[in-house]
Amino acid sequence: MSGDLVDRLRLVRSPGIGPITYRQLVARFGSAGEALAAVPDLARRGGGKSPQLWSRDAAEREIDRIEKLGARYLCLGQGLYPRLLAEQEDAPPLLIAKGLVNLLDRPAVAIVGARNASAAACRFARGLAHDLGADGMVIVSGLARGIDSAAHDGSLDSGTIGVVAGGIDVFYPPENEARQRDIGERGLVLSEMPPGTEPRARHFPNRNRIIAGIAAGTVVVEAAPRSGSLITARLAAEAGREVMAVPGSPLDPRAQGCNQLIRDGATLVQSASDVAEVLAPMPARVRSEAAAFVSGPPEEPDPSLAARVEELLGPSAVPVDEIIRLSGGAPGAVQMALLELDLAGRLERHAGGKVSLQGA
Repeated sequence: MSGDLVDRLRLVRSPGIGPITYRQLVARFGSAGEALAAVPDLARRGGGKSPQLWSRDAAEREIDRIEKLGARYLCLGQGLYPRLLAEQEDAPPLLIAKGLVNLLDRPAVAIVGARNASAAACRFARGLAHDLGADGMVIVSGLARGIDSAAHDGSLDSGTIGVVAGGIDVFYPPENEARQRDIGERGLVLSEMPPGTEPRARHFPNRNRIIAGIAAGTVVVEAAPRSGSLITARLAAEAGREVMAVPGSPLDPRAQGCNQLIRDGATLVQSASDVAEVLAPMPARVRSEAAAFVSGPPEEPDPSLAARVEELLGPSAVPVDEIIRLSGGAPGAVQMALLELDLAGRLERHAGGKVSLQGA
């Protein structure tokens, strides 16, 4: 059993250490093991108590469980990890994968949509997935009812990736157990949660960011105005990926979300060729500014800078680059001051690289 994997898993599973904090710790200290050793002192300097670090025994038990399930870990920064997903500042430090990991080397497009989708929309999604698969694309979706299931069914023979919100061994919804098992053998199932985790409402947006992050573009097929599919589309847009939508009848509430996306600038999709036309000219991706910034190694701040950073923070979320500008400190030193507050449980991180002070 790899000692580095044990250390990575301990750091990932420790309460209060999210993906951004993990990434900064490893960048600053060079390894998960060194980061674990540094956490108590950093939390103390931030004015709080050290997080309760996950035990080595617990990490080894989880690794044993994953091996018995026939799955494996994919580590951020290592070769098998999805390249496009690694660009995201909040990319999961560890993914659990069961199935054909070589599918991650191929270009991918996400197809998502309503759980209570119409029969016509399911048929369209299944056919679209089949046709895109025939063109060499891997289809990514969330193994939910409706459109997700149809997209997986249409691409099972050509290549499909199912991202689940719970543990890799938990089947949700229950009627998709056979489908998930099939994808785990003939396609690929991914999760960032520990085995045995039952999915909760808060887990689904996290799953959606993985779906959007893996794919070069996202196609929405039927979605109500307030749905998880639109969250996936928003995350894809924020990541600089293509957002596409299938139009529907204005009389069907399930089409309102897609029609709104098109009105807001999403590409209208009627066939696989529309998707291929959008994705074909895409240049090689460069890492986003936020991802590049987060991955830079934080530097030691002097006490006066740390105090200034804390003074600039309040209950309202502000961009990190604004804190850097107003503090006058070096970016790496400001990141370290924020990291100390984070580990002390006093900082809250928000979408878009924003932060606020808890209890302010």
